[in-house]
Amino acid sequence: MGFDNLVGGTIWDEYSQKVQDRMNNPTHMGEITEDEAMKLGGELIVADFGAESCGDAVRLYWVVEPKTEKIIEAKFKSFGCGTAIASSDVMTELTIGKTVSEAIKITNIDVEFAMRDNPNTPAVPPQKMHCSVMAYDVIKKAAAIYKGVDIESFEEEIIVCECARVTLGTLQEVIEINDLTTIEQITDYTKAGAFCKSCIKPGGHEEKEYYLVDILRDVRAKMAEKQTKRVTDDIESGADVAFAQMTVVQKLKKVEKVLDDNIRQMLIMDGGNMEVIDIKESDGHIDIYIRYLGACSGCASSSTGTLYAIEAILKEKLDEAIRVLPI
Repeated sequence: MGFDNLVGGTIWDEYSQKVQDRMNNPTHMGEITEDEAMKLGGELIVADFGAESCGDAVRLYWVVEPKTEKIIEAKFKSFGCGTAIASSDVMTELTIGKTVSEAIKITNIDVEFAMRDNPNTPAVPPQKMHCSVMAYDVIKKAAAIYKGVDIESFEEEIIVCECARVTLGTLQEVIEINDLTTIEQITDYTKAGAFCKSCIKPGGHEEKEYYLVDILRDVRAKMAEKQTKRVTDDIESGADVAFAQMTVVQKLKKVEKVLDDNIRQMLIMDGGNMEVIDIKESDGHIDIYIRYLGACSGCASSSTGTLYAIEAILKEKLDEAIRVLPI
């Protein structure tokens, strides 16, 4: 059950030699009967698991020694592609000699890594990574049968990227801690989305509850909310918060206060006033757009002395990057 019928040779470049060898000559393929398990002094566990995305399936046989819970023999049957056979063969081998509890800790990443010819070159192309995921899942199924629990009890968190076994909590934490802004950064930090890519956005080979694009958007939104709240709390508590870190609304309040305390009364005394129209950031500047009212709107100094005075006060009190622009 290999890829002997493929021609051209280029496809083999994406598969390690170990994978190719196991495709055609698996070491642990077969089945174990109840009589064989009894002769070995163990309990027979048979678990089936299928991958809906590709139609592959695997059956895992364990002989578990009751006193130690050690897996003393293991075999498998695989119904699917050559990569599924290779992954299942390596997965089966990795469980032999381990206790059931130790076997549960074997991940699909461990399976894939064990199939590599060298540590730095993936054993299979990204679209075939799901085969090692299936191997990981059948281990959980066998352990659940042995322990008499539900398979979901082995998952403490929601898995977003099945290929790299990256959880929702891990993704949220990594994005926030490292201030990540792109999917590429998330992949670099966690390997999520590096393989079959179906977890990145809708439209992959299977529908998911969580996608990286949505997680990134939601975490960034929460980060912005937290930052706004921190700044607001600091302002209300009297703490010294940099003007540039404030939201537009917070900046507007600070500008209005400075104008009320230092500028507005002088304008009113001369029959004028002013209002702040907008605040924008541009090329390293904080541009404050104002409109003169009353007598100030026609005053000659509104574009010279008065304007310079307003800008100088705001720069001194708030930020040197401020520019005041009348409209």
